[in-house]
Amino acid sequence: MTAVTTHQAAHGTGRHRRRPELAAFLRNRRARVTPADVGMAPGLRRRTPGLRREEVAQLSGVGVTWYTWLEQGRPINASPQVLDAVARTLRLDASEREHLYHLAEVACAPGRQSDAIEVGPEIQGIIDALDPHPAVVYNARYDILATNPAYRDLFAVPGMAGTGIRNVLWTLFTVSEEACPVVHRAQELPIMVATLRGAYGRHTGEPAWESFVEQLSTASPYFAELWRSGDVAPPGPRVKTFRHWAVAGEIRMTSVSLSVNGLPECRIVAYTPADGESGERVAALRRRREG
Repeated sequence: MTAVTTHQAAHGTGRHRRRPELAAFLRNRRARVTPADVGMAPGLRRRTPGLRREEVAQLSGVGVTWYTWLEQGRPINASPQVLDAVARTLRLDASEREHLYHLAEVACAPGRQSDAIEVGPEIQGIIDALDPHPAVVYNARYDILATNPAYRDLFAVPGMAGTGIRNVLWTLFTVSEEACPVVHRAQELPIMVATLRGAYGRHTGEPAWESFVEQLSTASPYFAELWRSGDVAPPGPRVKTFRHWAVAGEIRMTSVSLSVNGLPECRIVAYTPADGESGERVAALRRRREG
Protein backbone atom coordinates (compact mmCIF):
# COMPACT_ATOMS: atom_id res chain seq x y z
CA MET A 1 0.00 0.00 0.00
CA THR A 2 1.42 3.38 -1.01
CA ALA A 3 1.83 6.30 1.38
CA VAL A 4 -1.03 8.13 -0.36
CA THR A 5 -3.28 5.10 -0.13
CA THR A 6 -2.38 4.65 3.54
CA HIS A 7 -3.22 8.30 4.22
CA GLN A 8 -6.54 7.99 2.40
CA ALA A 9 -7.40 4.83 4.30
CA ALA A 10 -6.55 6.45 7.61
CA HIS A 11 -8.56 9.55 6.72
CA GLY A 12 -11.49 7.38 5.73
CA THR A 13 -11.26 5.47 9.01
CA GLY A 14 -11.21 8.73 10.98
CA ARG A 15 -14.24 10.01 9.08
CA HIS A 16 -16.05 6.70 9.64
CA ARG A 17 -15.47 7.02 13.38
CA ARG A 18 -16.41 10.68 13.61
CA ARG A 19 -19.87 10.31 12.05
CA PRO A 20 -21.25 7.92 14.72
CA GLU A 21 -19.72 10.20 17.38
CA LEU A 22 -21.46 13.19 15.78
CA ALA A 23 -24.79 11.35 15.78
CA ALA A 24 -24.48 10.34 19.44
CA PHE A 25 -23.34 13.84 20.44
CA LEU A 26 -26.29 15.56 18.77
CA ARG A 27 -28.82 13.11 20.22
CA ASN A 28 -27.38 13.55 23.69
CA ARG A 29 -27.39 17.35 23.51
CA ARG A 30 -30.89 17.43 22.03
CA ALA A 31 -32.15 15.38 24.97
CA ARG A 32 -30.79 17.97 27.42
CA VAL A 33 -32.79 20.89 26.00
CA THR A 34 -36.42 21.14 27.12
CA PRO A 35 -39.13 23.03 25.24
CA ALA A 36 -39.23 25.51 28.12
CA ASP A 37 -35.51 26.23 27.58
CA VAL A 38 -36.27 27.58 24.11
CA GLY A 39 -39.63 29.21 24.92
CA MET A 40 -41.87 26.46 23.57
CA ALA A 41 -44.93 24.92 25.19
CA PRO A 42 -44.26 21.36 26.41
CA GLY A 43 -47.24 19.85 24.56
CA LEU A 44 -48.87 16.51 25.25
CA ARG A 45 -47.61 12.94 25.08
CA ARG A 46 -43.94 13.80 24.49
CA ARG A 47 -41.94 10.62 24.13
CA THR A 48 -38.54 12.32 24.02
CA PRO A 49 -36.85 13.81 27.12
CA GLY A 50 -35.84 16.94 25.23
CA LEU A 51 -36.55 18.52 21.88
CA ARG A 52 -37.78 16.57 18.87
CA ARG A 53 -35.69 16.52 15.71
CA GLU A 54 -38.24 18.59 13.84
CA GLU A 55 -38.17 21.18 16.63
CA VAL A 56 -34.38 21.48 16.43
CA ALA A 57 -34.64 21.84 12.67
CA GLN A 58 -37.34 24.51 12.94
CA LEU A 59 -35.51 26.51 15.58
CA SER A 60 -32.25 26.26 13.61
CA GLY A 61 -33.85 27.26 10.30
CA VAL A 62 -32.87 24.06 8.48
CA GLY A 63 -34.85 21.30 6.80
CA VAL A 64 -36.11 18.41 8.92
CA THR A 65 -34.68 15.84 6.50
CA TRP A 66 -31.27 17.54 6.46
CA TYR A 67 -31.07 17.69 10.28
CA THR A 68 -32.24 14.08 10.55
CA TRP A 69 -29.48 13.00 8.21
CA LEU A 70 -26.95 15.03 10.20
CA GLU A 71 -28.05 13.40 13.44
CA GLN A 72 -27.95 9.98 11.80
CA GLY A 73 -24.30 10.54 10.94
CA ARG A 74 -24.81 10.48 7.19
CA PRO A 75 -21.98 11.91 5.02
CA ILE A 76 -23.56 15.31 4.33
CA ASN A 77 -21.81 18.67 4.22
CA ALA A 78 -22.58 21.35 6.81
CA SER A 79 -21.70 25.02 6.56
CA PRO A 80 -20.35 27.00 9.52
CA GLN A 81 -23.52 29.13 9.52
CA VAL A 82 -25.79 26.09 9.82
CA LEU A 83 -23.66 24.53 12.54
CA ASP A 84 -23.76 27.81 14.44
CA ALA A 85 -27.56 27.78 14.26
CA VAL A 86 -27.72 24.19 15.52
CA ALA A 87 -25.23 25.01 18.30
CA ARG A 88 -27.39 27.93 19.46
CA THR A 89 -30.54 25.82 19.45
CA LEU A 90 -28.85 23.06 21.46
CA ARG A 91 -27.33 25.66 23.83
CA LEU A 92 -23.77 24.40 23.32
CA ASP A 93 -20.97 26.08 25.22
CA ALA A 94 -17.68 27.06 23.54
CA SER A 95 -16.01 23.66 24.05
CA GLU A 96 -19.07 21.75 22.87
CA ARG A 97 -19.39 24.00 19.82
CA GLU A 98 -15.76 23.38 18.87
CA HIS A 99 -16.33 19.64 19.33
CA LEU A 100 -19.35 19.84 17.00
CA TYR A 101 -17.23 21.50 14.32
CA HIS A 102 -14.55 18.83 14.64
CA LEU A 103 -17.02 15.95 14.38
CA ALA A 104 -18.76 17.57 11.40
CA GLU A 105 -15.36 18.04 9.70
CA VAL A 106 -15.71 21.81 9.43
CA ALA A 107 -12.31 23.42 9.79
CA CYS A 108 -13.20 26.86 11.09
CA ALA A 109 -15.69 28.15 13.60
CA PRO A 110 -16.02 31.89 12.84
CA GLY A 111 -16.21 34.14 15.84
CA ARG A 112 -14.97 31.43 18.20
CA GLN A 113 -13.64 33.00 21.38
CA SER A 114 -10.83 30.54 21.99
CA ASP A 115 -8.16 33.17 22.47
CA ALA A 116 -8.03 33.83 26.19
CA ILE A 117 -7.29 37.43 27.14
CA GLU A 118 -6.39 36.99 30.80
CA VAL A 119 -5.58 34.35 33.39
CA GLY A 120 -6.92 33.88 36.89
CA PRO A 121 -5.03 34.39 40.15
CA GLU A 122 -4.30 30.66 40.43
CA ILE A 123 -2.29 30.56 37.20
CA GLN A 124 -0.61 33.87 38.00
CA GLY A 125 0.36 32.47 41.39
CA ILE A 126 1.94 29.41 39.78
CA ILE A 127 4.17 31.39 37.43
CA ASP A 128 5.06 33.88 40.18
CA ALA A 129 6.17 30.96 42.35
CA LEU A 130 8.64 29.91 39.63
CA ASP A 131 10.66 33.13 40.09
CA PRO A 132 13.68 33.46 39.72
CA HIS A 133 13.00 31.21 36.72
CA PRO A 134 11.23 33.11 33.91
CA ALA A 135 7.69 31.98 33.08
CA VAL A 136 4.96 33.26 30.77
CA VAL A 137 1.47 32.27 29.60
CA TYR A 138 0.97 32.43 25.83
CA ASN A 139 -2.06 31.70 23.72
CA ALA A 140 -1.69 30.02 20.33
CA ARG A 141 -0.95 33.37 18.67
CA TYR A 142 1.89 34.12 21.13
CA ASP A 143 -0.11 36.89 22.81
CA ILE A 144 1.33 37.42 26.29
CA LEU A 145 -1.42 36.72 28.84
CA ALA A 146 0.67 36.72 32.03
CA THR A 147 4.32 36.94 33.07
CA ASN A 148 6.40 36.72 36.21
CA PRO A 149 9.12 39.24 37.15
CA ALA A 150 11.94 37.01 35.90
CA TYR A 151 10.38 36.81 32.45
CA ARG A 152 10.05 40.59 32.37
CA ASP A 153 13.72 40.83 33.31
CA LEU A 154 14.76 38.55 30.47
CA PHE A 155 12.57 40.21 27.83
CA ALA A 156 13.11 43.82 28.84
CA VAL A 157 13.40 45.21 25.30
CA PRO A 158 14.13 48.94 25.09
CA GLY A 159 11.44 50.82 23.20
CA MET A 160 8.73 48.14 23.43
CA ALA A 161 7.32 48.92 26.88
CA GLY A 162 5.11 51.78 25.71
CA THR A 163 3.77 50.23 22.48
CA GLY A 164 0.81 48.48 24.10
CA ILE A 165 1.48 45.37 21.99
CA ARG A 166 1.70 42.29 24.20
CA ASN A 167 2.83 39.70 21.69
CA VAL A 168 6.25 38.10 21.72
CA LEU A 169 6.37 37.51 17.95
CA TRP A 170 5.65 41.17 17.29
CA THR A 171 8.51 42.12 19.63
CA LEU A 172 11.04 39.70 18.17
CA PHE A 173 10.29 40.57 14.54
CA THR A 174 10.03 44.34 14.84
CA VAL A 175 12.98 45.28 17.09
CA SER A 176 16.48 45.64 15.72
CA GLU A 177 18.77 42.63 15.79
CA GLU A 178 20.92 44.38 18.41
CA ALA A 179 17.91 44.89 20.72
CA CYS A 180 16.40 41.43 20.15
CA PRO A 181 16.73 39.29 23.31
CA VAL A 182 16.99 36.08 21.24
CA VAL A 183 20.56 35.50 20.05
CA HIS A 184 20.18 32.95 17.25
CA ARG A 185 17.32 34.62 15.40
CA ALA A 186 17.86 32.73 12.14
CA GLN A 187 17.47 29.47 14.04
CA GLU A 188 14.75 30.34 16.56
CA LEU A 189 12.35 32.62 14.71
CA PRO A 190 11.54 30.15 11.90
CA ILE A 191 10.57 27.57 14.54
CA MET A 192 8.26 30.05 16.26
CA VAL A 193 6.59 30.97 12.97
CA ALA A 194 6.17 27.28 12.13
CA THR A 195 4.53 26.78 15.54
CA LEU A 196 2.22 29.72 14.82
CA ARG A 197 1.37 28.19 11.45
CA GLY A 198 0.49 24.90 13.16
CA ALA A 199 -2.08 26.73 15.30
CA TYR A 200 -3.31 28.92 12.43
CA GLY A 201 -4.96 25.96 10.73
CA ARG A 202 -7.59 25.91 13.50
CA HIS A 203 -8.31 29.62 13.04
CA THR A 204 -8.17 30.21 9.28
CA GLY A 205 -10.59 32.97 8.38
CA GLU A 206 -10.95 34.37 11.88
CA PRO A 207 -10.60 38.17 11.71
CA ALA A 208 -8.24 38.48 14.69
CA TRP A 209 -5.83 35.92 13.26
CA GLU A 210 -5.98 37.16 9.69
CA SER A 211 -5.40 40.73 10.85
CA PHE A 212 -2.45 39.71 13.02
CA VAL A 213 -0.72 37.82 10.20
CA GLU A 214 -1.36 40.64 7.73
CA GLN A 215 -0.12 43.40 10.04
CA LEU A 216 3.00 41.53 11.14
CA SER A 217 3.78 40.62 7.51
CA THR A 218 3.60 44.33 6.67
CA ALA A 219 5.75 45.32 9.65
CA SER A 220 8.37 42.61 9.10
CA PRO A 221 9.42 41.37 5.64
CA TYR A 222 11.35 38.59 7.40
CA PHE A 223 8.14 37.33 9.06
CA ALA A 224 6.34 37.55 5.70
CA GLU A 225 9.09 35.45 4.09
CA LEU A 226 8.91 32.79 6.81
CA TRP A 227 5.11 32.76 6.70
CA ARG A 228 5.11 32.12 2.96
CA SER A 229 7.32 29.05 3.48
CA GLY A 230 4.34 27.22 4.97
CA ASP A 231 6.43 25.26 7.49
CA VAL A 232 4.51 23.76 10.44
CA ALA A 233 5.81 22.64 13.86
CA PRO A 234 4.32 21.90 17.29
CA PRO A 235 5.53 23.65 20.47
CA GLY A 236 8.13 21.67 22.39
CA PRO A 237 11.13 21.82 24.74
CA ARG A 238 14.19 23.66 23.43
CA VAL A 239 17.45 25.24 24.60
CA LYS A 240 17.45 28.94 23.66
CA THR A 241 20.15 31.55 24.06
CA PHE A 242 19.21 35.03 25.27
CA ARG A 243 21.05 38.25 25.94
CA HIS A 244 20.08 41.16 28.16
CA TRP A 245 20.85 44.76 27.27
CA ALA A 246 22.05 45.52 30.83
CA VAL A 247 23.84 42.25 31.73
CA ALA A 248 27.00 41.13 29.90
CA GLY A 249 27.16 37.65 28.43
CA GLU A 250 24.68 35.17 27.02
CA ILE A 251 22.08 33.24 29.00
CA ARG A 252 21.23 29.72 27.84
CA MET A 253 17.78 28.56 28.95
CA THR A 254 15.78 25.36 28.52
CA SER A 255 12.14 26.08 27.71
CA VAL A 256 9.27 23.71 28.52
CA SER A 257 5.63 24.19 27.46
CA LEU A 258 2.76 23.06 29.70
CA SER A 259 -0.91 23.16 28.69
CA VAL A 260 -3.38 24.98 30.95
CA ASN A 261 -6.74 23.37 31.74
CA GLY A 262 -9.64 25.77 31.25
CA LEU A 263 -7.67 28.01 28.85
CA PRO A 264 -8.01 26.50 25.37
CA GLU A 265 -4.85 26.58 23.28
CA CYS A 266 -2.90 28.34 26.04
CA ARG A 267 0.35 27.18 27.56
CA ILE A 268 2.75 28.06 30.34
CA VAL A 269 6.31 28.33 29.03
CA ALA A 270 8.86 28.01 31.82
CA TYR A 271 12.61 28.62 31.43
CA THR A 272 15.40 27.08 33.51
CA PRO A 273 19.14 27.81 33.17
CA ALA A 274 20.88 25.27 30.96
CA ASP A 275 24.22 25.61 32.79
CA GLY A 276 25.74 27.10 35.93
CA GLU A 277 26.99 30.28 34.28
CA SER A 278 23.54 31.02 32.90
CA GLY A 279 22.09 30.40 36.36
CA GLU A 280 24.44 33.00 37.81
CA ARG A 281 23.37 35.55 35.20
CA VAL A 282 19.68 34.90 35.89
CA ALA A 283 20.41 35.49 39.59
CA ALA A 284 22.22 38.71 38.64
CA LEU A 285 19.11 39.93 36.84
CA ARG A 286 17.06 39.29 39.96
CA ARG A 287 19.54 41.11 42.19
CA ARG A 288 19.50 44.04 39.80
CA ARG A 289 15.70 44.17 39.96
CA GLU A 290 15.54 43.90 43.75
CA GLY A 291 18.57 46.04 44.52
